[in-house]
Amino acid sequence: MTGWGALAAGLAALTVLCNAPAGAQEPYPSAAVKLVVPAAAGSTTDALTRLMADQLSQKWGKPVVVENISGGAMNVGAERVARATPDGYTLLVAPPSPLTLNHLLFRELAYDPRQFVPITLLAKVPNALVVKNDLPAKTLQELVAYAKANPGKLSYASQGAGSTAHLSASQLEILGGIKMVHVPYRGAQPALNDVVAGHVDMFFDTLTTSVPLFQAGKVKILAVAGAERSPALPDVPTLQESGLPGFRSITWFGLVATPNTPATLAGKINQDVVQIINSKEISDKLRELRLEPGATSPTDTAKFFAEEAELWGRVIKQANIPMQ
Repeated sequence: MTGWGALAAGLAALTVLCNAPAGAQEPYPSAAVKLVVPAAAGSTTDALTRLMADQLSQKWGKPVVVENISGGAMNVGAERVARATPDGYTLLVAPPSPLTLNHLLFRELAYDPRQFVPITLLAKVPNALVVKNDLPAKTLQELVAYAKANPGKLSYASQGAGSTAHLSASQLEILGGIKMVHVPYRGAQPALNDVVAGHVDMFFDTLTTSVPLFQAGKVKILAVAGAERSPALPDVPTLQESGLPGFRSITWFGLVATPNTPATLAGKINQDVVQIINSKEISDKLRELRLEPGATSPTDTAKFFAEEAELWGRVIKQANIPMQ
């Protein structure tokens, strides 16, 4: 047993220890805690992290600061956390790619995503197919027809190779039988800005940041990538309804610690974060942001990571996405 599966088993075996008192150890935290976001400010990841940082600061009575370290398909920020001291004072909040996928996409990584110590899923959200206003397609079917009539003309944005947006568009190419041009950006916000400006044709974005732009008339949303229609967009069909059965794309946000962080410490952080997520104030706030609260145990988080790696690993293989 290797990777996330072995880690899940190990965390399960340490459940009792995770809930045990720390004895004579110095209370955690006794100093400022840093939450690293491996993407630029303005993204859903960034907004969620800042919400959690504020709540944890209040709960712990210590500063909890957010540091945005973008670049390298989110590998730069993830590497920084991987090399930190495993004492819980530097944590990573990230979407899927640096936590479950980048080892499938990059030949040489300075860290192993499977070695991070899972703490919890903070939240999940369906992605939506967001397109520029002047794209000559009002439905997914029309977009696929346009792409087939104009091979290689349509472009799609992403936060980099292996990001959920990149793999979602690859899934669309596979199931729709089309070919598009990939345009990577350094984060979700600059990608969205260029869709609004009409410089790139489409972007698989979270409902959190795309719905306000849609409501303001700045972009079109052709379909939602969840299993069901979103309450925020009841008139917008899913990709499955629109002729692509089996299409699924959600973005989720995980909280992890540096490799070799003690399970007891991960358990303590988990308890505090889960208590915040489950509070009515924060769960209501997350839903206002169109996010589904997470609040998973370290063991369940590790299992979820393994399932996501398997799902998107198949897409990477089917799409023949080369390692970089």
